[in-house]
Amino acid sequence: MIVCCGEALIDFIPTPDGTGYRPCPGGSILNIAVGLGRLGTPVGFLSRLSTDIFGTQLAKHMLKDGVNLDTCPRVEGQTTLAFVSLNQDGSVEPQYAFYATGAVDRDITISDLPDALDETIQAMHFGSISMVLEPGASTFEHLLQRESEKRIISLDPNVRPGLIQDQSVYQERFANWMHFVDILKLSQADFSYIYPGKKIDNFLEEWFAQGVRMVILTEGSKGSRGFLQGGVDVFIAAPRVTVKDTVGAGDSFFSAVLAYLYTNQKLHAKDSISGLTAGETKECLRFASKAAAINCTREGADPPYRHEMEEIES
Repeated sequence: MIVCCGEALIDFIPTPDGTGYRPCPGGSILNIAVGLGRLGTPVGFLSRLSTDIFGTQLAKHMLKDGVNLDTCPRVEGQTTLAFVSLNQDGSVEPQYAFYATGAVDRDITISDLPDALDETIQAMHFGSISMVLEPGASTFEHLLQRESEKRIISLDPNVRPGLIQDQSVYQERFANWMHFVDILKLSQADFSYIYPGKKIDNFLEEWFAQGVRMVILTEGSKGSRGFLQGGVDVFIAAPRVTVKDTVGAGDSFFSAVLAYLYTNQKLHAKDSISGLTAGETKECLRFASKAAAINCTREGADPPYRHEMEEIES
């Protein structure tokens, strides 16, 4: 099983006529959990969910797609809300306005964490706003570090600059995470915020020396690059599709990466990640790119099901 740790929120997406918003389940961590479930991968969610109407909507959304909620207690309080501003042609990343003060997922503390996790959990995923907003950020950072010696750790920072109060502090925390992360996924926008004016190639050797096994850089409509210890460096062009919007595209991409690695038995040991061949890495990125492309043909975060991926393959 893969457990996704972090936020579950409601995205308010503009209606097609631009006169209002519709509430949709969202949050990068939730999206990745749902994407894994739809691809047939055993997956759980670790956070807190509100007992309010939005929390109930989120719980039903995850359960419908097979996400295990045993490590996700329901508590009284509010759900994080996000309003989304979209560019119609998908050429600019969506912009978000978050309302998270006092939200139950943001306010998770170390005392809320389970003392021990099931040994069948092969990997744990972290990232996004849950690694920024306190006190939850320190809680999930503690969990990431605690579990890093026991199982594969993946991270997608999914940076939202508007929520980061001090860029230099965030950069320092990100650098520290690299000592505990096995699989790192970044968008070009993420990397440019964390390392303005730099190139990712200049950091790979340092990250690999710290223990990172796999680095993936997504470059929007251009495609994606994959890097492994030992010099593997591959590129896969993005499929050409008619884009409705790009909300959740990166999450659909990375859920497919993790699903590919799980299905091909690459998550049972850390050395299995660094032992991927260039061909396997290309196959992984190609699978992930297809998932992201399907998501972009639909409104909002809507990752594909396994049968949809297979229909395109055939």
